[in-house]
Amino acid sequence: MNNLTALIQRVVTVLPGEDWAALALFIFGWMGYAAFARQRAKVERTLLSSTNYFRRKWMEQVTYRDQRIVDAAITQNLASSPSFWASTTILVLGGLLAVLGTNERASELVKDLPFAARTSMLVFDIKIIVLLAVYVYAFFRFTWSMRVYSFGAILVGSAPNVEVFDRGDADRKEFAARAGKLMGMAAESFADGLRAYYMSFAVIGWFVSPILFALGTLAVLWILYRREFRSDVSEVLRA
Repeated sequence: MNNLTALIQRVVTVLPGEDWAALALFIFGWMGYAAFARQRAKVERTLLSSTNYFRRKWMEQVTYRDQRIVDAAITQNLASSPSFWASTTILVLGGLLAVLGTNERASELVKDLPFAARTSMLVFDIKIIVLLAVYVYAFFRFTWSMRVYSFGAILVGSAPNVEVFDRGDADRKEFAARAGKLMGMAAESFADGLRAYYMSFAVIGWFVSPILFALGTLAVLWILYRREFRSDVSEVLRA
C-alpha cells in the first residue's frame, strides 16, 4: 500500500499543477461535449441527426429501385473519406513516434519558440504521448467507420427486390430504419475521428504553455458546438 501511494505521488508530481488542470479540462471537456452532443441530438436537430434523417430517406428510396448501382457507388464514396483519414493518421502516428525517439532535439526546438514553456524531457514525452493517444483514438474510430460502411453496403446489396416490398413480404419502413441507422453509426464514428483531430490542435498549444492548452481546448469546443449546432449547413439541413 505504501509503495502504491509513493508511486501515485511520484506520478502526480511529474507535472505541475497548472498542467494537470489543463489536462483535466481537456479530457473532461472532450468527454463532456461528446455526451452533451449525443443527448442534445435527441431533442434538437444537430448536423449529424439531420443527415441521419436523410440517410433513412435514402434507404427508403433503395426499396423502390431495381438497380442499386448508384447506392453502392454512394456507399463506396462515403467509405473513402474515413479510409483517407485513417491512412493520414498512420503517417501522423509515425511522425510522433519518430519525435518520441529523438525527443531531445525536438524539445530543444520547442524551447526556441517564443513564450514556450521550459519543461523537462519527461514532461515533453508525456505531452507527445497524450498527442499519440488522441490520434490512436482517431485511427480506431476511422477504421471502425470503414467497417460499418462495409456492413451497410452488404445490407444494401441484400435488400429484397421491389416486387417483394410491393407484395408486403418485406417491410420498407423496417428496412429503411435499420439500414439508415447503420449508415448513421458509420457517420457518427467518422465524426468522432474528426473531433479527435480538432482536439489535437488544443494539445499542440500545450507545448507552448498550459494556459494556451486550456484556452485552445475551450476554443475547439466552441468551434465544434458552432459547427454541429449553429452552422449554416445545419440550418439548411433542418429547413
